[in-house]
Amino acid sequence: MAWWAWMLIGVFLLAGELLTPGGFYLLFFGLGALAVGVVGVVGIALPPALQWLLFAGLSIGATLLLRRPLLARLQVRSPRARVDDLSGETATPVAGIAPGAVGQAELRGTLWTARNDGVRPLAAGERCRVVRAEGLTLVLMPPS
Repeated sequence: MAWWAWMLIGVFLLAGELLTPGGFYLLFFGLGALAVGVVGVVGIALPPALQWLLFAGLSIGATLLLRRPLLARLQVRSPRARVDDLSGETATPVAGIAPGAVGQAELRGTLWTARNDGVRPLAAGERCRVVRAEGLTLVLMPPS
């Protein structure tokens, strides 16, 4: 095949990669076709069978070696919000809770088991901060 045919194939494969949500498969085959085209441009005449073998070897080799690191590099690393994280929320004890004692508190319209982690008693109706949740028990601190 002529070098310009390999270049054209490479450009079409790269365009196909841009137009499809493929996952970087066509990219490496497009680059392999461009590489075979460059070999022809520099004046190295290869028989068609060797051109196809070079294309396949470069494309498959690059896919196996470079695809996974490329995907890992481009992966968006954003902190995942924990849906069940209640720390920082405001809960209201239903009745007084002594330090270290367990009682009930209301959070988001639901009654929860709550433990006072502070050094002073929590009064009924007092707005308290949820430090963490231990299973289904809220650990509360009095407001600062």
